[in-house]
Amino acid sequence: MTPAIDSTVLVDENSTSKAMESLEPLTPKQPLGPPTKKAKKEKDAAVPEPEFTQAEHIPLTTHSDAFGVDPVPVSWGHPDPKVRAPVICTVRHSSQRNAIGAHQGSYCIYTGLAVAAKKLDPDYVPDLRLTSPVFKIGPYPSWSDPKKISALDPFGHMVTDVYGDWLDKGWDIRPTIAVTKAHIDLPECREAVASGRLQADGKILLPSGQSICSKAAIEPVWYLPEIARRFETTESNLRHSIFRMTNGMYPELITRPDIKIFLPPIGGLTIYIWGDPETIPDEDIELTCRVHDECNGSDVFGSDICTCRPYLTHAIEECIRTAQRGGCGIVIYYRKEGRSLGEVTKYLVYNTRKRQEGGDSAERYFSCTEQVAGVQDTRFQALMPDPLHFLGVTKIHNFISMSDMKYNAIVSTGIKIVNRVEIPPEMVPDDAKVEITAKVFHGYNAGEAYKGIDANTLKETKGREYGYDGKGATNHDE
Repeated sequence: MTPAIDSTVLVDENSTSKAMESLEPLTPKQPLGPPTKKAKKEKDAAVPEPEFTQAEHIPLTTHSDAFGVDPVPVSWGHPDPKVRAPVICTVRHSSQRNAIGAHQGSYCIYTGLAVAAKKLDPDYVPDLRLTSPVFKIGPYPSWSDPKKISALDPFGHMVTDVYGDWLDKGWDIRPTIAVTKAHIDLPECREAVASGRLQADGKILLPSGQSICSKAAIEPVWYLPEIARRFETTESNLRHSIFRMTNGMYPELITRPDIKIFLPPIGGLTIYIWGDPETIPDEDIELTCRVHDECNGSDVFGSDICTCRPYLTHAIEECIRTAQRGGCGIVIYYRKEGRSLGEVTKYLVYNTRKRQEGGDSAERYFSCTEQVAGVQDTRFQALMPDPLHFLGVTKIHNFISMSDMKYNAIVSTGIKIVNRVEIPPEMVPDDAKVEITAKVFHGYNAGEAYKGIDANTLKETKGREYGYDGKGATNHDE
């Protein structure tokens, strides 16, 4: 068997810094004149010819030496997107794909349902002409450093700008990042304006309590060699572990070692920005930031068993204040429900906490999760800082988080954090005191506000009784 050819080249990071400095902003330019025949010929030659997969055929490209398998080479970490090459992971170019998986994360299954229901043509190619970003992000030096960005494609929002010649030739290349603007309407911000806690300025915050922000949605794109390095394992072990725990969903993780890029079937993230995004890389301009992991029960429905929504809305208020002072505020919202264990597991843990002998106790807060899931937390913050580097962040003046895991992950990548801001105690719901007490006792950065939490406090802090009986029904159901 012919040895597999590595179609992804990791460039030397020292050699890219100079190239990054000389890289001009990636904005459309007016042509100086009609291209010469020679220039047009050279441009066309630089873009390979696409091969189109027919919808009625299902080619199996599960081995790198199979006939017709010719993935487009990718130089991950190269500062020039044209040299780096686009991420190709659409069904139109099966033999030339340079990524495992599919676009849209877990939502790709719904695309399959749409095709099965004959509501979507599998050969449909999106019309991207009006989809380009509404504000500028990058490029930044961090984009050419795989140790800083390997969990997303930093050029994922620039498809129509930097790969226009590929699109013109018929390639189906999809953005993995979308950049837009929005008005955010939160009850807490309306109340803050009404009470005078926030002042409307008509620019960042309207008298109605709505705030004006910029935002970006990001799908995960993993460069597997660097992901493996961050988890202190081998690429082979990483591939085998994912393959095993997804019940063999992605055989190419095993059979295609030549393909180094993976679009995992997981939730992505959204970045919300208050203020001017172009000030973010300037260390002299104040930057406030929270990295928040999804909690549907609290964030959306207001469940009071945790501090998630209160901490999120507090961070948004702080971001607004910072933007009004001339700085910038960022909230990065990850889809990591239930510490990435999922909402079903989280609710099973809730039941275990409430039913255990002695009731819901701060002393057993973490052990209940481990009892149900076998592990306390699977968020593993090693990939978390990548969107900060995507934005060009090098210094955070106010980090709205008590998590040492998040703090350590960020500073280990070279980003400086000046102040760490805890959630005000008066914002902690009664039933969430179990959570906050357990976290502070076990090392969360709490500051003066939570001074005095000791072993006795841990033992004495109890959560609400739900009146479950031994069979699982509540007393009032009997």
